[in-house]
Amino acid sequence: MECKYIAFYLSGKRIARHFLIKKIPYNSLYLCMFALINELRVSKLQKQDILTQMENELEVSHILLAWYKTNKRMLPWRESSDPYIIWISEIILQQTRVAQGMDYFYRFTERFPDVASLAAAEEDEVLKYWQGLGYYSRARNLHAAAKSIMEQFGGVFPREYKEILSLKGIGEYTAAAIVSFVWNKPYPVVDGNVYRVLSRLYAVDTPIDSTQGKKQFAELAALVMNPKYAGTHNQAVMEFGALQCVPQNPDCEVCPLKERCMAYASGNVQVFPVKQNKAKTRPRYFHYLYIIYKGQTWLSRRGKKDIWEGLYEFPLIETAEPMDFVGLQQTEAYRKLFDGAGRMNVSVDMSEVKHVLSHQILYTTFYRVEIEKVTDALNSYLAVPYEDIERYAVPRLVHIYLEKLNGNLSE
Repeated sequence: MECKYIAFYLSGKRIARHFLIKKIPYNSLYLCMFALINELRVSKLQKQDILTQMENELEVSHILLAWYKTNKRMLPWRESSDPYIIWISEIILQQTRVAQGMDYFYRFTERFPDVASLAAAEEDEVLKYWQGLGYYSRARNLHAAAKSIMEQFGGVFPREYKEILSLKGIGEYTAAAIVSFVWNKPYPVVDGNVYRVLSRLYAVDTPIDSTQGKKQFAELAALVMNPKYAGTHNQAVMEFGALQCVPQNPDCEVCPLKERCMAYASGNVQVFPVKQNKAKTRPRYFHYLYIIYKGQTWLSRRGKKDIWEGLYEFPLIETAEPMDFVGLQQTEAYRKLFDGAGRMNVSVDMSEVKHVLSHQILYTTFYRVEIEKVTDALNSYLAVPYEDIERYAVPRLVHIYLEKLNGNLSE
């Protein structure tokens, strides 16, 4: 890390001290401070003051470590020192809560217990085992990164931060988690939990989704981390955000950092962390057609540059606005799909299901359509016996429908 400035937080105030210095290749901003002190043209008393400030910041780490020892959850990946297992768990937990992600973690790692097995698998199988977690690009990135490890690193998971960061789909957070959890290297992690803890502790009003905010919080995370216990500290601060310093209605009265928390002192805990922009969402209107002919149905595979790339789904008609079945019948896509189908029996299985994605809200209706004849348009789809549908990776939305279908659509 190139150390360019140091920010100290002390006595309820944020005191920023900027020092123009040489580039010192330390991994930790905390370690860099010691090298800087001797370069400062200040008195011995002032240098001692700086050291005192540093020790005060380390006290935050001591408190978190003590809290973590008593309150941490027993999770399977915490019992492992295998970087592959840590990697898989971190990717899964980026998009789901621990309780929800546990079964997916077990299922995925039982089928793909190491880098070699994941790299050797077909992408369709990887996506199938990822089914239900969403964010399928992450599964594809896992697969691609596993292949890179086999090809570029001889099948051995790399140990260096920069090498890990070079793998597809691995960002600064995941790379820091792996090297600190496995090898105790002093790279601070900054995820949603860490943003929340640090922004409240120091009442930082810089938006966490701004370039300046990301930089500032990365440096602050390094400042409070005790490099001697880097891995445990990182896990402690994330666990603290997940269990104690929660997004809504945290129990501040029992918080061990209460006396140091500037947001608590000001009575504005819920204000932090600050975000500059709320992501805009757009509505989309999906009409899925579960077409049945003599125990057979049809699927199509989604293309690139849209959600759910590479996943399978029933024939889909997307409309620009909400539309009932009468309106749907008037669309060119519907007429083309069922031209020559003969007698049809249509029922609505699920209506106007709301499915929220990162930047989109899908409003979806599932129709069950029994046809008398196979149309020419269906030749462009994949014909599949109903009992084989489970072999294909489908979006979570379609998976929910299939689960209800198997349960006779009971709520």
